[in-house]
Amino acid sequence: QVQLVESGGGLVQAGGSLRLSCAASGRFFSGAAMGWFRQAPGKERQIVAAISWSGGSRYYADSVKGRFTISRDNAKNTVYLQMNSLKPEDTAVYYCAARTTIVAATTPREYDYWGQGTQVTVSS
Repeated sequence: QVQLVESGGGLVQAGGSLRLSCAASGRFFSGAAMGWFRQAPGKERQIVAAISWSGGSRYYADSVKGRFTISRDNAKNTVYLQMNSLKPEDTAVYYCAARTTIVAATTPREYDYWGQGTQVTVSS
């Protein structure tokens, strides 16, 4: 059974940084593309960043380019999201997702497994 467990969320002031982690169970991880999504109250779940199975291909939403970095450690079955220069509009529940193909994707329906989410709150 595949499980994804996020950690690292919290409350931070604008301009601050957080690092989210997503630990995956199962032997699928090294062959799976991964993504980070976020969902603010009353809004749809949206892509933040995605990474291919090898880490060689990465995608970022325009709103986070230059501030966020997605990475992965296949030896540790973990994907990370380093978030710098945080803004109040980054406030949301952040979800880790996995798809059982090697190519990253940008829409929620293309992902097969989801974590429970971790809250990120950025105060002004």
